[in-house]
Amino acid sequence: MAMMRLRREDPRVVGTFRLHRRLGAGGMGVVYLGSDKRGQRVALKVIRPDLAEDQEFRSRFAREVSAARRIRGGCTARLVAADLDADRPWFATQYVPGPSLHDKVNEEGPLSPAEVAAVGAALSEGLLAVHDAGVVHRDLKPSNILLSPKGPRIIDFGIAWATGASTLTHVGTAVGSPGFLAPEQVRGAAVTPATDIFSLGATLAYACTADSPFGQGSSEVMLYRVVHEEAQLAGVPDALAPLLAACLAKDPADRPSTLSLSLRLKEIAAREAHGLTGGPLENGAGGGAGWERVERRPSDRPTGRRAEEYARQRTERRPAGTPAPRPKPSRPPTPRDASSRPGGPVSGTGQRTGGRNGGRGPASRPTGRNGSRAPVRTGSGARRPGPDRRLLRQRVVVFVVVTLLVALGIAAAQGCQGPAHGMGTERPVPVTAYGGGEVSGGVAAPGA
Repeated sequence: MAMMRLRREDPRVVGTFRLHRRLGAGGMGVVYLGSDKRGQRVALKVIRPDLAEDQEFRSRFAREVSAARRIRGGCTARLVAADLDADRPWFATQYVPGPSLHDKVNEEGPLSPAEVAAVGAALSEGLLAVHDAGVVHRDLKPSNILLSPKGPRIIDFGIAWATGASTLTHVGTAVGSPGFLAPEQVRGAAVTPATDIFSLGATLAYACTADSPFGQGSSEVMLYRVVHEEAQLAGVPDALAPLLAACLAKDPADRPSTLSLSLRLKEIAAREAHGLTGGPLENGAGGGAGWERVERRPSDRPTGRRAEEYARQRTERRPAGTPAPRPKPSRPPTPRDASSRPGGPVSGTGQRTGGRNGGRGPASRPTGRNGSRAPVRTGSGARRPGPDRRLLRQRVVVFVVVTLLVALGIAAAQGCQGPAHGMGTERPVPVTAYGGGEVSGGVAAPGA
């Protein structure tokens, strides 16, 4: 928000707030940037000196303060303090950083459809809180909408109308801004929440085109167009044009409700933000609502004739000059009988006797990490390990060597014992067994 230095006639202190800058001026007074003793920044509005003595303006100002107190939620600036009995009545609200919608569009140009829909959805939610409090804003326009980092905020309830309040119809009194007024306001009829819907539609059209939907001209010309001519929405995006046209209907009964407008703008904002990109869409190419993204599972992939038809369709849709994908080589079916395999019959040792490998046998088969053959996959899906001839030979050699060593050991033992038995004249060997007798010829003799 643009700030200006304080002028000589501007006060420096109002109530307990010190004023720092000018934020703007309107038909009722001047808005200042101030702060309290704790440093909290506020937007402080003071009635002009020439209007402070006018009881009608004091009543309107009191009504604005009452409306600000009744509204709850983050759609408006929170009321901080007010003094309606001062020589120059004033009230302070929470300061909202950020430019107005009017300044944003005037400096940077129209907003994108997604931004307009998002701003409109937030504003319609704000109006829902305003209307639930029994208040009608009656002056919703781009300069009364602040674009803060936390979302748009509605300000300036100077001519707001509350339920049960009498309508002020003084000649020459401004009841709104030409180009954003509803037809019932121009005719002097009763205002309803639908009045703010009309103003919101005109405000969103301005955000899309940087111009009022009723063009430019004097106040009289603009008010006539509002009542008797249709709004010009040629520059409004197609996604928003039908909804804004409904908001700008001449008859309040033909306009959407605040709640339905909020829901529809949220849908448009979500659709425009995603851009309908990323992933296949069930409806094919093109635009429109009701699209759904399709995620195919492996079980959903076509097979057989469906697969061939799907591949043919993909080939037809392939751009010119794009090479066709190389077909994958098909694997021959696994025969049930081992003798019918392409490599020929297998001998009892597991070696293939002939076939496409030229009789090379096991050398032509892939081997494992230790030089052993890779397992052979059978038709049932199980793995059957092939014969390992090298390991078999090693085991046979080890077995033969061990057998020979054992046989030699036995023969040596028998050779050592053979001469003693052949002589048959061994001398008795005294032993301690059997009561100290002697053994002669391998037979124990009784002792003494």
